Amino acid sequence: MRILFWGTPAYAVPSLDALVAAGHTLVGVVTQPDRRRGRGNQLVPSPVKQRAVELQLPVFTPERIRREPECQAALARLGADVYVVVAFGQILPPDVLAQPPLGCWNGHGSLLPRWRGAGPIQWSLLEGDRETGVGIMAMEAGLDTGPVLLERRIPIGLLENAHQLARRLSHLTGELLVEAMAAIAAVGPGPEAERLQRLGVRTQSQEGMTYARQLDKADYLIDWNRPALAIHRQVMGLYPAAHSLWRGRRLKLLATEPLVARLGEQLSAEGAELCGRWPSGSGAAGTVLALDSRSGLVVASSGCPLLIREAQLEGKRACSGQGLIQQLDARPGDQLGQGAGNLSELAGA
Repeated sequence: MRILFWGTPAYAVPSLDALVAAGHTLVGVVTQPDRRRGRGNQLVPSPVKQRAVELQLPVFTPERIRREPECQAALARLGADVYVVVAFGQILPPDVLAQPPLGCWNGHGSLLPRWRGAGPIQWSLLEGDRETGVGIMAMEAGLDTGPVLLERRIPIGLLENAHQLARRLSHLTGELLVEAMAAIAAVGPGPEAERLQRLGVRTQSQEGMTYARQLDKADYLIDWNRPALAIHRQVMGLYPAAHSLWRGRRLKLLATEPLVARLGEQLSAEGAELCGRWPSGSGAAGTVLALDSRSGLVVASSGCPLLIREAQLEGKRACSGQGLIQQLDARPGDQLGQGAGNLSELAGA
């Protein structure tokens, strides 16, 4: 088939590669414009644009596709059979959705309708979902409301962070899109309602629907008065950016384990061994209870302790285990979340 691909982040690259490898003709790629990033404030192309250039595909970078009729017309002239959208980052207007004869299809990185909207991968981890998955959805005017053609579920590991989960889901998205394209091609063109009926799509229920709201700066700040499991989910879900204060400097937490006995089978060998050594509520929240040269810092929360396995102090490289203990010059009794400034100032930084 002739496919126009829409995508922006690294998550979308495996889908682009999978469609090319499956023998489809990519007539073009639509992605977000280059953005200024890094200390040099240089213009950097999106990961999808970089890959499209490598594949020698035509690239379109509309700032706001709904406000650019000339770009819309140029895309229509490409004569694509189908549009495939994976994390593009803009809402497609009705006129664009109506262009391809076989419809617009979205590879969505969550189970629908569990998580609609931005950041479904992060929110599945933040909320402690035990499973997630990928849905291939027919696009319509509503936000992630279209009927689902294909869906695959995968379990979420307790110690899996957002980058690791996104990597698994991104490859699964590519696999399902290839499968979906075969089914869509077999049904062929025609009135949308008839095409969808022949495809046997599943209409989304409103029951269990959750909207994944946009994250803000305050979401990344760790509150040590919360339970260890909630803090751990925050660290894994917002990897690599959840942070606290260490002697007045920002400390990013990169890998943790909640030392909760009932989770023992899901913990590392070191984490499971440390469980139960400190009763629930030992020490003031945020206090370093112990140092373990193999694993890192054991820190008090509102209940069971949290093990900090890897972290990155502001201006330093990421460290784990004994290296982290030495970098922080940590001692039992030290307190996280305190120092120059206060938590509200850190959240707004």
